[in-house]
Amino acid sequence: MFAEERIQAILNILKKEGRVTVKELSSKFNVTEDCIRKDLKNIEKISSIRRIYGGAVLARETLENQDTKDRKEINIPTKKIIAEKAFNLIEDRETIFLDISTINILLAKLLAESNKKVTLVTNMLDILNVVTSKPNNLNIISTGGLLNLSLDGFVGTPTIEFISKYKFDCGVDVFNSSLTTFEIEDGLTKKAIINSSKKVFIVMEDKKFKFDGNFKFAHLEDISSIITEKTPTPDIVDILSEFNVNVL
Repeated sequence: MFAEERIQAILNILKKEGRVTVKELSSKFNVTEDCIRKDLKNIEKISSIRRIYGGAVLARETLENQDTKDRKEINIPTKKIIAEKAFNLIEDRETIFLDISTINILLAKLLAESNKKVTLVTNMLDILNVVTSKPNNLNIISTGGLLNLSLDGFVGTPTIEFISKYKFDCGVDVFNSSLTTFEIEDGLTKKAIINSSKKVFIVMEDKKFKFDGNFKFAHLEDISSIITEKTPTPDIVDILSEFNVNVL
């Protein structure tokens, strides 16, 4: 195999797996580890990868900060799978918080159409519209606070103060891989939700494991489970297991 072909093959593995090791690539392509290190150095010059000790990882990207209204119609089939998984975890008499999330809008629809008797607290306008559009068994509570139109919900100090008065059985939230978001007020509000929850479930699309926001509001050790549409790659599962985070 020519060097160019090997480099392309390594790139394909990186795109699929997210990371590679020098030792495994050396064995796979039957070349020395020094040869692989040189390949990775050359790949780093032409592609979005980052060399680490013993290998390389696909460089992370910053997810485009879209308004909530622009995200509502994107990847609906995938989001429905995640929402249904989350719905099946919610039991009668629980008090849950649905954070600002397009997946949570779909989850709210499932709750509104069900017979589950749940106290639902939310800071998102779209969720309020969904659950108040028809008679149901839900006890509905809105946080109020500072209205952020781009997020379609309430954030900031008044919202945080309201949240701190409650204890939630499940805090249903969404994050961009390393528990990040784009706006500080949104991040501080999410942190308050986590602090007031016995269990925290992150609902997110698998692709968001590879993206970051700008503001870090929590750590993996702060959450109980991640609900996504498919099982993440083995390296991600290994990292999550280190923090005792379940993947559902």
